[in-house]
Amino acid sequence: MCEDNWQARVAHAFSRAAPRYDALATAQRQIGEGLWNTLPASATRIVDMGCGTGYWTQRLAERYPAAQLAGLDIAPGMLEQARQRYGEGIHWQQGDAAALPFSECSVDLVFSNLAVQWCRDIGAVMKAIYRVLEPGGHAHITTLLSGTLAEIAFAWQRPEALLQTPNQISVAVAIAESGLTINRQTANVERYYYPDLNAVMASIKGVGAQLARPQAHITRRDIAAAKARYEQLRQPEGLPVSYHCLTLTLEKPQ
Repeated sequence: MCEDNWQARVAHAFSRAAPRYDALATAQRQIGEGLWNTLPASATRIVDMGCGTGYWTQRLAERYPAAQLAGLDIAPGMLEQARQRYGEGIHWQQGDAAALPFSECSVDLVFSNLAVQWCRDIGAVMKAIYRVLEPGGHAHITTLLSGTLAEIAFAWQRPEALLQTPNQISVAVAIAESGLTINRQTANVERYYYPDLNAVMASIKGVGAQLARPQAHITRRDIAAAKARYEQLRQPEGLPVSYHCLTLTLEKPQ
């Protein structure tokens, strides 16, 4: 699949999910709180990369009231939700994380919660971050690693339908080749539980995390088989959905 088509599909999926995103983004919010706790005491020029509906962007505006702040997202539907909710005091910018539309050395803080995994070329993303950061600037990022949503892949027996995430080694290589340095990294598994398959799939589709496949056709038999397989994984808390998370604090050397 060509890069332009992939980006268009991602933008469409998230634009379609935008009106319901905040109501269904429980996992994304909880993972973001851990990233939030890593942020520096001060920042003056900030980019929220993959800002979605602007939830974290608005919180950044409140935390750093004197800062110039941009919310960047590839999905126009997400940006429209952000504008409606938080107004034009924040600069909302449509764009690609692998080709950040900001000047060289123009930013001292990049914040990005669960967006980088949607970029096919993580090396290009890291190089773009390096370019826009000023020397001594920081990037605080959460992304997803291989193993994420493994239970859903098992239930449907169609792992190719879900997001293909990198492993931690490939992320580290991309960072090193960009010129950024890792100040801190933490890998952990966050697990969430749902009462049934319908709730699981609503949590995924409702935040844009499943891309429609051309000519896909799912029968009632397929659904019944997926439910039966997923029930093999049921825990007392419900049906599990795992997110393998990597939290990073990166720096552009002085």
